[in-house]
Amino acid sequence: MFKKFLVFCFVVLAAFSLTRFAVSQVPGAETTTGTQVPGEQTITGTQAAEKPVANVTRAAKDDLYSQIELFSYALTTIQSEYTEEPKPKDLIYGSLKGMLASLDPHSQFLDPEDFKELKTETQGKFGGLGIEISIRDGLLTVITPIEDTPAWKAGIKAGDKIVKIGDEITKDITMNDAVKKLRGKPGTQVKITILREDDLKIHNFTITREIIHVQDVKDTQILQDKIGYVRLTEFREESYTEFRKALDLLKSQGADSLILDLRNNPGGLLNVAIKITEEFLPAGKMIVSTKGRRESQNSEAKSANSSPDFVKWPMVVLINEGSASGSEILAGALQDNKRAVIVGMKSFGKGSVQSVIPLPDGSGLRLTTSKYFTPSGKSIHGIGIIPDIEIKREFRKLDPEAQQLEDIEKAFDEVESKDVKSASDPEAAEKIKKEQDISKKLLDDNQVQCALQVIKGIRVYRSMAGN
Repeated sequence: MFKKFLVFCFVVLAAFSLTRFAVSQVPGAETTTGTQVPGEQTITGTQAAEKPVANVTRAAKDDLYSQIELFSYALTTIQSEYTEEPKPKDLIYGSLKGMLASLDPHSQFLDPEDFKELKTETQGKFGGLGIEISIRDGLLTVITPIEDTPAWKAGIKAGDKIVKIGDEITKDITMNDAVKKLRGKPGTQVKITILREDDLKIHNFTITREIIHVQDVKDTQILQDKIGYVRLTEFREESYTEFRKALDLLKSQGADSLILDLRNNPGGLLNVAIKITEEFLPAGKMIVSTKGRRESQNSEAKSANSSPDFVKWPMVVLINEGSASGSEILAGALQDNKRAVIVGMKSFGKGSVQSVIPLPDGSGLRLTTSKYFTPSGKSIHGIGIIPDIEIKREFRKLDPEAQQLEDIEKAFDEVESKDVKSASDPEAAEKIKKEQDISKKLLDDNQVQCALQVIKGIRVYRSMAGN
């Protein structure tokens, strides 16, 4: 009994000392870091937590003490009765993992190795499959495959449920364990089994891992009638700089309107998403707010934009079920401020903030501490952004005869436009060909076509209104 009492005292003291340590280690303002890990998408941060037990009622404290006594009893029973003597560290780590996993899919306990790994996940290249995952409704779910990665090339789609990794069922798997199983040395293979809701069929994929190189800003071009197009694949440290270069390029080429493509953008750094959003909103406009249990977890981000360059451009934002987190913040801010028309399909719905809290032994907690809200006060989490114009993505299909005529026309156009350049500069010719292929694919995309028509409609409305 005395031994149980000592363990109980140790557990109580440890619980409160860990809380105080964690609080003392975090800075006074929230910062965020995105993850580039294949198979994971979270926005993580460190956040101050003043007076960690101030909001706990007397009744809650009493209940906590009684439950800790139950925990200490179970702990000492396991130590004395289990068939082999377990290590105390293993028992405590196991308890913490279970405790965090019981809260929500994004909260987790990180042992020292996992915690160290978390701090190196924003390098922009990594070994893996190239998929972003989350746990939704208890199932390991693909948020989006990253373009031009092994998963993308294999045919993995947003919304796919990963039911097996190798020979192991993923039921009740944690995010951390899933990431570890999906990662591996470049050149090695992993077999995954997918349940696809579109056809309710099981699909098996064997995918070779690669180093994943991510290009944030892609396919910058003027599609037609001075309407620019930019695709933003995620929000990393360099994304804003690259995005601003793309906008300046379009402006120099005569663009006066924009289609911003956020389809299959899983998010990333919150501060970068806010900075990009500011380009399109005048100063003082609300972008996003966070709300948690503590006052220190509540925040508002407003535009500090002092440049009028792109604030008045007619604008459409494309989203789909693979658009999450930072993408939803950007799309929601522009939608609620009536700054852009949102076209596509409902987004993923990942709108919670995870704070990363270090613990004394080098381990850490990733804990959900607040949720995101759009300027109008709508929660993103579990709901997503509903497009103003909901339209499922399809590509234009021509009958065989029309396709043949189009191919012939395209061939002659390419010969005329690149004949001289290809003789002197094969690289330039190849670049032009690639741009033309991308442009054709975009113009065959019905969601892009819808966006073009919306922008033209905005122009007509503004001209009639005298703006």
